[in-house]
Amino acid sequence: ITHGSPRKKKFGQESRPMVLAGLLGGVLVLAAVVAWCYYSLSLRKAQLLKAESLELKNNGYIIRNHTGDIIFTMAFRSGTLDLDSCTKEGHSLSCTRSGTGKLNFFIQTVREKTVMCYRIRWEELLDVSSVEHAMVYNDSHWYGGAEMASQYWPMRNQGEQEPRPFVTSDVYANRNAFGGILERYWLSSNATAIKINDSVPFHLGWSEKNRTLRFVARYQGSPFKPPVGHSGFPELSYRVCVGLDVTSLHKYMVRRYFPKPINVPSQEVFRKPVWSTRAFLKSAVTQEKLLRYAADIIKYGFKWSHLELDDRYTTDYGEFDFDPQKFPNASGMFEKLRKDGFQVTLWTHPFINYDSINFGVALEKGLFVQEPSGELPALVRWWNGIGGILDFTNPEASGWFLSHLNSLKRRYNVTSFKFDAGETSYLPRQFSTLVPLSDPSTFTRRYSEMAIPFSSHAELRVGYQSQNISCFFRIINRDSVWGYELGLKSIIPTVLTISILGYQFVLPDMIGGNAYPNRTALPDKELYIRWLQLSAFMPAMQFSIPPWAYDDEVVQIARKFSELHERDVAPRVLELAGKVVGTGDPIIRPLWWIAKDDEAAFKIDSQFLIGDDLLVAPVLEPGKLERDIYLPAGQWKGKKRTYKGPIHLTDYPVTLDELAYFYWVET
Repeated sequence: ITHGSPRKKKFGQESRPMVLAGLLGGVLVLAAVVAWCYYSLSLRKAQLLKAESLELKNNGYIIRNHTGDIIFTMAFRSGTLDLDSCTKEGHSLSCTRSGTGKLNFFIQTVREKTVMCYRIRWEELLDVSSVEHAMVYNDSHWYGGAEMASQYWPMRNQGEQEPRPFVTSDVYANRNAFGGILERYWLSSNATAIKINDSVPFHLGWSEKNRTLRFVARYQGSPFKPPVGHSGFPELSYRVCVGLDVTSLHKYMVRRYFPKPINVPSQEVFRKPVWSTRAFLKSAVTQEKLLRYAADIIKYGFKWSHLELDDRYTTDYGEFDFDPQKFPNASGMFEKLRKDGFQVTLWTHPFINYDSINFGVALEKGLFVQEPSGELPALVRWWNGIGGILDFTNPEASGWFLSHLNSLKRRYNVTSFKFDAGETSYLPRQFSTLVPLSDPSTFTRRYSEMAIPFSSHAELRVGYQSQNISCFFRIINRDSVWGYELGLKSIIPTVLTISILGYQFVLPDMIGGNAYPNRTALPDKELYIRWLQLSAFMPAMQFSIPPWAYDDEVVQIARKFSELHERDVAPRVLELAGKVVGTGDPIIRPLWWIAKDDEAAFKIDSQFLIGDDLLVAPVLEPGKLERDIYLPAGQWKGKKRTYKGPIHLTDYPVTLDELAYFYWVET
């Protein structure tokens, strides 16, 4: 008894490892349960933070395609989300807190057949200055946005640009601004598109280094004003849509979000050239010079849709009758032009200079855009002086302006008008209008509406939400140079860009440019000929500097391509124009329109399509009698033979009196 039991002592020693093993097993089971719970919670959280193919993170989101590849990336630059505040209900995912406080954030998914759209909104509920999201290019090519001075296709944003107001501007006067035709819409080669909501005080910037577009909502220090009753806190809201291919996605976006023209403008303008006094006679135009110009059009055997009398035919800017010194018998002049078969349009603009007799009239009637106090007119400087600018949010100002245009129309049997300017850059930095403008570009829209009564032959150079106005939209003045900065090479990228933005009835400005650089009398002859050839394949042609200002060779080439335009191009363009009313599809199309997965087609900026089956490849380089041409998949009939695409044609011969074009033919 005193020595104890050896059997019990041995059992106690042997049981210790078993107890330890049991405890360890219990710990492992508990760890497994905890891990499983954590894993399940993570799965549920991951599902919670996923909306269809969009995956939300605290600092941004990504969208994947059906194969799992990332096709869209957006980073939140002004704040991060508190993901614990996020909830999901049905097709909506919402969050109520950011890293700094309360906000209203949501993502809503909308599927329509083959397109998935994500409605995204970041609304600050605290007094912060701005909201910024940065879109990464993701090795894709992007198109759209705005007319620019240096226009590239696809977009090529150079350097580092701090976000600036995305409003209409005169890019001829300010080469770094956004142009007179713009929309808040971009489209990419990987079949994604983004449309910024109209209510956003929208600023756009970019980073070439980071390959991003910077989307910013800001009221502070900007021309945007919060609507009456609005808190003034910025809100960034937009739609990102994903489709099967770039062409079908763009068709969806245009049909869903863009207004369409009500009808097709004058068929004569599509068929026959417009002849303008602008580049040739400039402001030195007189009655004698105009009649001689018209007589020479007839003498050299050219046709015309109408004759456009540009700056300057009035005594002072802001008046609506002819300068008796320059036009001593305006009525007789119009009668002579009418007998010769000419319809005439007149240049007009929204300015009334302070030395005009109409300045006092408009001042007394309260027709001008005002200073912020609303007591004095806001004087503005434009390219022809200083004056007031009419307030087209004021029905009385619009009516007064239209009454004067109609008076000119009745008195002289004027056909229509060329509406110049209209960009918000000609508004003062601080101003007030009868109807407050949350978005300054709404002024552009109101001005463009002045063209509606004269739309068949009317010409505008500005557009913002104006696609339903059935007139011709002219790209901004070109310089008489070859390059991408308002030169010959910029025309195709510019026409393609504004076509993607929904403006299809395009005037590509005057053949040869405006002869401004160095104030030379005439553009280079070769440049003029190549410009003429390109214009012959645009929806409409516009001469100012006449072919006979050069020599007989240029006259012969000009006749040849004017006839080709009327015979072969115009019927095709008119057929497509008739469809624009219903679809909004471009008349002038990029190569990727019919080559949706062709990487080469996404980058070509010196060729284009008219419809789906006429491919045009003009010469855009000086001293070249050949050029490289890319033909997408299909059979393409050229001048001498048919080619099977896709194929690169190297050093394809194009003499000075030729332009290369190809018809798609069925196999």
